[in-house]
Order: sequence, then C-alpha cells, then structure tokens
Amino acid sequence: MNNRTKNFARIIVILLSAIFIYYGAARGEGKVVLDKAVNICLECIGLG
Repeated sequence: MNNRTKNFARIIVILLSAIFIYYGAARGEGKVVLDKAVNICLECIGLG
C-alpha cells in the first residue's frame, strides 16, 4: 500500500468513527454506558 491509500483509509476510519460516536450520543447511549459502568463498579467493590 502506498501513502495515499493509507491516508485515505485513515480518513475513512476517522469519519466513520465520528459518525458512530454522534449516532450513539444522539440516541442517549452515553447514559446507558455510564449506568452500566457504575453498576459494574459497585458490584465489584461490593457496595451494591
């Protein structure tokens, strides 16, 4: 692969990442992930 192809692939991956992050944020997935993370942490510590 030459540099041009690698750069194009990098740009596509970055754009797709940004699109999926925006889509998840628009659906409110951030709150869901945070809630699950808090529950897992509380279970591991033994407080929940």
